[in-house]
Amino acid sequence: KIFSVIQSKSLSALEERGIPKLDLFTQYIRTGPDRTGITTKKEFRRHHGADSMANHVAEEKPLRKMAEAFKDLANTLNSQTLDEAAKMEVAPFSHACTLVSPLFRCLGIAFKFAELDYVAKVNDLAEASKSITTLHTMMDQDIQANCVRKAGSHTRNLLRVKRGLDMVKVLFEEIIASEGNSLKDPASKAYTQVFAPYHGWAIRKAVSAGMYALPTRQQLMIKLNEDEDSARTQMQNYVASCDTVILYIDKLFTSRDLGTDW
Repeated sequence: KIFSVIQSKSLSALEERGIPKLDLFTQYIRTGPDRTGITTKKEFRRHHGADSMANHVAEEKPLRKMAEAFKDLANTLNSQTLDEAAKMEVAPFSHACTLVSPLFRCLGIAFKFAELDYVAKVNDLAEASKSITTLHTMMDQDIQANCVRKAGSHTRNLLRVKRGLDMVKVLFEEIIASEGNSLKDPASKAYTQVFAPYHGWAIRKAVSAGMYALPTRQQLMIKLNEDEDSARTQMQNYVASCDTVILYIDKLFTSRDLGTDW
């Protein structure tokens, strides 16, 4: 029942929130098979040509894009002098965060809840960037309005987004350190460390069951359009850069006596 609720909401919600288009075969199936009766990817490739699907995948390098975006954010923070308060603009930050969404999607049903929540929060920050320049200004405005912990506040959403980035960082660390083709242990450790303390029994149970539907390590590499070596390099780049960004966000909260454990 938990999975049916997640699945019933996921597709339409993701499309409404601007998630990139589905692959060609999925789009084809969503619009309904034609008179050829094609119902599998193998039949689709044979009828429409494998090149159309391969070219579509080849154009996407989601892991590389997110690693490069967070490297830019980290460089921005590191380039600022020590005698000034480091500032990060909301627009580039929210844009970099959108590039992490495909990773959640690649993990399947186990992290569908995280994908939906993460996308909604990132979209809120992207919308806020149209009228608010920096993260620290955004938080100060929420403090003045006395709405920091209220549902829907930009500051609360920033904390949730930061948690999503942290989960991906820990997942990558565990994947890099592990061997074998299963992602169950790396994903379980990442979830337990980052998300589990803030989730109720129902979500924890759904995630635990969903761990058995995770893609294999090899399948994840294919989805990310990377080989083992290139994926490891990009994961390491993301981990190093994201650590700088997460530490900065944590400092924004602690310097304002807001804490991050809520």
